[in-house]
Amino acid sequence: MTQTMRAAVYYSHDDIRVEDRPVPEIGAGDLLLRTLASGLCGGEAMPWYKKSQPKVLGHEPVGEVVAVGADVREFKVGDRLFVNHHVGRIRSHWSLRGHFTRDPYYSATRLDPGALCQYYRVSAAHLAVDVHRLPDTISDEAAVTIEPWSCVVGGLKVCGIQPGDTVAVVGAGFMGQGFVHMAPLFGAGRVIALDYSDWRLARAQELGANHAINPGRDDPVEALRAVNGGLLADVVVAIAPVAPAWDLAGRLVEVGGTLHLGAPLPPDTPWVRDGNRAYFDEITVTSKYSGDHTDTYAYLRLLAAGRVRPEAAITHHFDIEQSPEAFRTLVSAGESLKIIVYPNGRPVRRAEEVPHA
Repeated sequence: MTQTMRAAVYYSHDDIRVEDRPVPEIGAGDLLLRTLASGLCGGEAMPWYKKSQPKVLGHEPVGEVVAVGADVREFKVGDRLFVNHHVGRIRSHWSLRGHFTRDPYYSATRLDPGALCQYYRVSAAHLAVDVHRLPDTISDEAAVTIEPWSCVVGGLKVCGIQPGDTVAVVGAGFMGQGFVHMAPLFGAGRVIALDYSDWRLARAQELGANHAINPGRDDPVEALRAVNGGLLADVVVAIAPVAPAWDLAGRLVEVGGTLHLGAPLPPDTPWVRDGNRAYFDEITVTSKYSGDHTDTYAYLRLLAAGRVRPEAAITHHFDIEQSPEAFRTLVSAGESLKIIVYPNGRPVRRAEEVPHA
């Protein structure tokens, strides 16, 4: 193995560089993985969310073990693994109350140095909490969705969906598509997607939305009532990270329903609500930051059972040298959902794997 590797490094939104970086050294309780594929996350398009830079991009990888620390017994060279980029502690005030991702230790852990690089180190802390050997039935592309759509599973767990509920999702990017696609697994009846992009709305309908509403063309409240028997939605997910989307989502919740905040606003962003309605309408507001090890396990089981088909939400594939273009595609949004980067080259598909025209 060489001592250096290629890595996609974020300096600023318009300055993504592919550089040579040292291959991480592992300790006795660690693993070194060769990156097979990694997704780009929408959170990486929010400049305020990055605590420091320069920073190696990516936190949605699937990798193959290439080196094993002396004290590691459960895993071996050649294993194909998913490892969550952050892990919380099992015993802490926050974790014991079920908020694993809000334990300060959670954000202090990370894959070293990131995922858009040829190799990454997995620490002993990760191995103790959230690592999974992947079956051959789960492709590398599907495995890239484990981290982000585990976050969706975590969000759906706290939405309080009752059997048959109408669920509306405001924002049909990749994460919104996940809420649309998996809400029925949590009991949703009618699922409605809202977005200003007709292209994204069409993709949402392919992934299970019963109806699609473009607020730029139709009054969203009237359109929702028209397809939902005169009622608003029982559960509304605001996945677009802007205050107007939260405001729109709040207008779409039926009395006694739930407003789920599925993505953050920038720090110090005011969000004003009608205090009278907040009291009398008995609307519950929920949120869930990231996904914990229980969410990962749940999503993996759904994936292995064939209950989800994330490949339908994967739109772009890039080699690592194309990382600046991949990041521009992420930021511009447009007709894109999940973007995958292959730090060691995209594998050549066998003839029998290529779909017939």
